[in-house]
Amino acid sequence: MSPPSALNSSAANMHPLEPLTASEVSNVVIILRDAGKVTPTTRFVSVSLKEPNKADVHAGKTGLARQSLAILFDNATNSCYETAVCLASQKVLSWKHIPGVQPTMTIDEQAECEQAVIHSPEFKAALKKHHGIEDTSLVMVDIWSAGNYGSEEDRTKRLARPLCFLRTDPTDNGYVRPIEGIRPIVDLNEMKVIRVEEYGTWDLPPGEGNYAASRMKNFRTDIKPLDIKQPDGPSFTVEGNQVSWQNWKFVIGFTAREGLALHHLRYTDGGKDRSILYKASLTEMVVPYGDPTPTQRRKNAFDVGEYGMGMCANSLQLGCDCLGLIRYFDAHLCDSHGDPLTISNAICMHEEDFGILWKHTDRRLPHAPEVRRSRRLVVSSVSTVENYEYGFFWYLYQDGNIQFEIKLTGILSLGAYAKGEKPKYGNLIAPQLYAPNHQHFFNMRLDFDLDGVNNTVQRVDVVAEPEGKHNEYGNAFYARSEPLKTEVAARDHLKLETARTWKIVNPNVKNHVGEPAGYKFLPGDNSFPLASPNAWWRKRARFVDYHVWVSPYDETENFAAGDYPNQSSGGDGLLKYTDQDRPIENTDVVFWYTFGHTHIPRPEDYPVMPTAYIGFLLKPNGFFEMNPANDVPPSEKKAKTCCM
Repeated sequence: MSPPSALNSSAANMHPLEPLTASEVSNVVIILRDAGKVTPTTRFVSVSLKEPNKADVHAGKTGLARQSLAILFDNATNSCYETAVCLASQKVLSWKHIPGVQPTMTIDEQAECEQAVIHSPEFKAALKKHHGIEDTSLVMVDIWSAGNYGSEEDRTKRLARPLCFLRTDPTDNGYVRPIEGIRPIVDLNEMKVIRVEEYGTWDLPPGEGNYAASRMKNFRTDIKPLDIKQPDGPSFTVEGNQVSWQNWKFVIGFTAREGLALHHLRYTDGGKDRSILYKASLTEMVVPYGDPTPTQRRKNAFDVGEYGMGMCANSLQLGCDCLGLIRYFDAHLCDSHGDPLTISNAICMHEEDFGILWKHTDRRLPHAPEVRRSRRLVVSSVSTVENYEYGFFWYLYQDGNIQFEIKLTGILSLGAYAKGEKPKYGNLIAPQLYAPNHQHFFNMRLDFDLDGVNNTVQRVDVVAEPEGKHNEYGNAFYARSEPLKTEVAARDHLKLETARTWKIVNPNVKNHVGEPAGYKFLPGDNSFPLASPNAWWRKRARFVDYHVWVSPYDETENFAAGDYPNQSSGGDGLLKYTDQDRPIENTDVVFWYTFGHTHIPRPEDYPVMPTAYIGFLLKPNGFFEMNPANDVPPSEKKAKTCCM
């Protein structure tokens, strides 16, 4: 841990983009109650920082009044409200009814929904009818969002369509015994099962599939300890949620909906703090399943807008989730009743060795080779959304690189299958147990303020020069850059044939060779959506239509599927924003990136899925005069310690 003096901050030193403290969240709840805005049937969906004016932050203004944006929902009237609260004046600044929407489901509703199903007479009757089981105490219920399929009830009720499983005992892996063919429909306002949909009877799969250490019989015995030690402490300093490390400065943010975010990311170059990103955050994700059978076909979870990625965050554990000398950050939220909810160790930060940073061996010099080891700063958070785990990892490097990576693990969403049959739309992973094919699509919002707010995005394609007198040997190729001028023109896809990338530049700041200062966006693995454009989930997730979108900065445009995707009919979010076709050249721009992972399950993904990785890289491109890691000192040479 860093010394206490480096970890504590006072209100006077608080950065205006730091998330709300526990006391601030509690004060917001009190202010709203005192103002008569909270009834016995009101739920607090989220309470988060209302970000101050960007220009004030860039100007370094201090003493900005802290404000909060809260989302409330009244179960009795099926009504959603947005409210802004000033913590300094203790006043409600605005109160707005948002008609016809369903906000994010709360953590309390997940638990209450499970109990509603377990105690439902209709569900008990269906379970007895199909499986002869009357005791529901071992039933596991995953809430699962209802989606929107054009029916009237989708617009008039707050619904969930849970998936149910049956444990053999209170601690086994219940996911391996899915109750296929039975789906209760729950009205979350009344918190009762309003009907049970029955599609047929499938035997419960016979396997166990346990993974917990307490239930494993044999472990490997050939693993030796691997210790990471930093006897002089870490190289970072922390004040509140402000971090400084290896020329980097930034603020760690966190909300109930987005989870982990980075704010006001700067790099100190030549004694000057140069702005790169104002905010980088996950705005939405959707997990569409590719099985058209009745139990499975409505599975498409919008895990950010329907569940809240921050609300689902884990309390991370030293030596398990994080390894090394760790600095943790707590997340301060509230439950749906307004009571304080602190997720301890929600964010983990540490340093990692990352192999060779740079190296050269000059055979002519006596002291060769010159080699430097790479060190990176890791800021991470992990969320559990029922069966799946998502790890969100930001990496900052000594050479100016910025990397984002999502790690996917957890348990597949499983179904039962008839003995002796083989599924078409998924794979058997154990006897009578199958996993449907599915995709994971994520959308990131990158608000660039590269050396100032006026930036331009360029599309960069590497193209071959036609053969001719200027290319006599047919070997020539070059990078062709095209500035993107309007929102519609900026909508685009990856293109392997031309190694397509995007470059964000500040045309008003020239580097030492006369070119605009820039950063290159390098995509990683990606996919195209495989569902029809007419699929119901795609109407609500139009952000998957393109890999890249660019829009001018607007403080009200923050989520790729809109502010309220839960049970929405679609048409909101990125498509609506960019249909305005506003100019985006030499202005304050936001770069949106959609990336997808296509998962065809395999037996090796059972019972717990080994981690899959997906993400992207931001690489300085004309931002620095030379390799910014040229000044990293050489490592101390060690005596040989090796196994022979």
